[in-house]
Amino acid sequence: MTSKKQSLLREASHQIIAGGSAGLVEICLMHPLDVVKTRFQIQRGKADPNNYKGLGDCFRTIFRTEGVYGFYKGILPPILAETPKRAVKFFTFEQYKKLLSFTLLSPGMALSVAGLGSGLTEALVVNPFEVVKVSLQANRDSFKVQPSTFAQARTIINTDGFGLRGLNKGLTSTLGRHGVFNMIYFGFYFNVKDAIPASQDPRLEFMRKFAIGLVSGTVSSCVNIPFDVAKSRIQGPQPVPGEIKYRSCFQTMALVYREEGYLALYKGLIPKIMRLGPGGAVMLLVYEYVSDWLQKNW
Repeated sequence: MTSKKQSLLREASHQIIAGGSAGLVEICLMHPLDVVKTRFQIQRGKADPNNYKGLGDCFRTIFRTEGVYGFYKGILPPILAETPKRAVKFFTFEQYKKLLSFTLLSPGMALSVAGLGSGLTEALVVNPFEVVKVSLQANRDSFKVQPSTFAQARTIINTDGFGLRGLNKGLTSTLGRHGVFNMIYFGFYFNVKDAIPASQDPRLEFMRKFAIGLVSGTVSSCVNIPFDVAKSRIQGPQPVPGEIKYRSCFQTMALVYREEGYLALYKGLIPKIMRLGPGGAVMLLVYEYVSDWLQKNW
């Protein structure tokens, strides 16, 4: 019995360490694109005085007015959250997958449902960090004069508390964003990976996995972005200070659609794909390779 417990504990440790490593590598490489994505999502059409003309204009403006560090605004919350967040993502995926193996679901469907469960669980962990991150990314002041991560968190807590109007606002949108993303991300990746034969050449095998991860991250991003836009609008600054315009997930989606058209629900799609296409591939590859290394060496 003790041996079985040790085996389960070692397996869980492998999943947590590999998942945390995957998240940390991905966020350090891809965070500048997350800043750009958020800026596009919170701007409200051409009437917005701070409207960016395009992707290149956004990069140039941030660099010119905020400096290089402007691209790393809000990075501390995801770094602090990323290890537990991705650890939760991959660990719970593996646990849901085990549980669903006892159901009548087909293996392919079970992978997608396990992904959905892991995404919903991940969202509960990460949402407070996302509220702080978005509020920092929305700040267009120079990096040197903007509040620190902890000061921003204190301001949110002191002003609005811990609830759905404070540190947990936008929770429904975050649940939708992560649930939908992970459902497609894991379901697509593992189903397609099993369908395409593995290569004996390590370089070709790496490229096979990277290509499948790239497509899975891209498709997932295209499907879940309306939830992401709603989340950014709810968690970002409201158009009129002191007046809450964006209140809930589907109310925000309907309002954005009515006022700005359906394309507004896809704002920030290009930087999101640029981040989560290759970023999604990086995460899965780091997770698999670190997990394999741990199994062989620990």
